[in-house]
Amino acid sequence: MTNASDVSKGQAIRHHGAVCLVLETQHRTPGNLRAFVQMTLRNLKTGRSSVERFGSSDKVELVNVTRRKCEYSYREGKDYVFMDPDSYESIPVPEELVGKAKDFLTENQTVDLLFTDETVAAVELPPTVTLKVIRSPEGVRGDSATNVMKVAELETGLSVQVPLFIKEGERIKISTTEGKYLSRA
Repeated sequence: MTNASDVSKGQAIRHHGAVCLVLETQHRTPGNLRAFVQMTLRNLKTGRSSVERFGSSDKVELVNVTRRKCEYSYREGKDYVFMDPDSYESIPVPEELVGKAKDFLTENQTVDLLFTDETVAAVELPPTVTLKVIRSPEGVRGDSATNVMKVAELETGLSVQVPLFIKEGERIKISTTEGKYLSRA
C-alpha cells in the first residue's frame, strides 16, 4: 500500500477490485480546499478509461505489472498468438483482451504485453503502425481545391479516411490512439 500522491504514470493499482493502469496523474490543490490526486485509469479487463479522485494521503494498492516485448504471430480460433522472441514461447491471448488492437495487428509486429500474476492483462500497441492499403477508390479530378478525403480499406480490415492521392498498394502510417491517417510510410 502506498499514498495516492506517490503513484505515477505507467504503474498499476487495484481499484474497486479491478487492476487498472495509471494513464495520467495530476496533483491538485484548489484554493483553500484539501489537496487531491486526479488519476486517469484504464481498467485492464474491460479496457474502459475513467477519471478518479483520491485524497493525497489515501492508500492505494500497487499491483506488480511486467512488460514483455512480443511479436504477433497468427490467429487461432478466438485467440491471438504472440511469441516471446527471447524464449520462443507461444502466448495465446483471448480476443476480449486484444480488443481494438486487432485492427492494427500484422504478422511479426512487435507489441508490449502487460502481465499481472503471470497472466496477460493487456496488449499495448506502439503509437503508430504502418499498414498497406488494400482497397481505395480513385479520387475524382477537380476535388483537390479543399482537403478532400476518401475511405481506404487496410490489410487488417480497418477503414480510414485518407487523402485523394493515396493509391492501392501504398503503405501508410496510422495513429493507434486515434485510428487516423498520419502520412505515407
